Amino acid sequence: MQELTKAEEKIMKLLWDAKEAFVKELIEKIEGKKPSYTTVSTIIRILETKKFVGHKAYGNTHQYFPLVSREEYANFATKSVLDRYFDGSFKKLVSFFAKKEEIDINELDDIMKMMEEQEGKKENKK
Repeated sequence: MQELTKAEEKIMKLLWDAKEAFVKELIEKIEGKKPSYTTVSTIIRILETKKFVGHKAYGNTHQYFPLVSREEYANFATKSVLDRYFDGSFKKLVSFFAKKEEIDINELDDIMKMMEEQEGKKENKK
């Protein structure tokens, strides 16, 4: 899987929410200044090349749908950040935010509880 550019990610978020859409519908959902039809169409074609998007043809027009789920991409992107900036260590990631004081003790406690629940689920599957 490849990383998405900001523009590609913006279009994918709209498509994930819509589940399927024509380019015109995606443009309507963009807040603020609207990009041109050609710009969005080009981004969609790039996403098709990257195997993130598929389409159904209706004559000369196409309805697009995601081939990669939001969760699949989130897992990939999170792992990518973890590997690139924190040597694959979740501990280093949490430590980074704790040092920046962007995470408080209650959030750390919640994270620990979630991790314990996940461990319990893994143990029950064995």
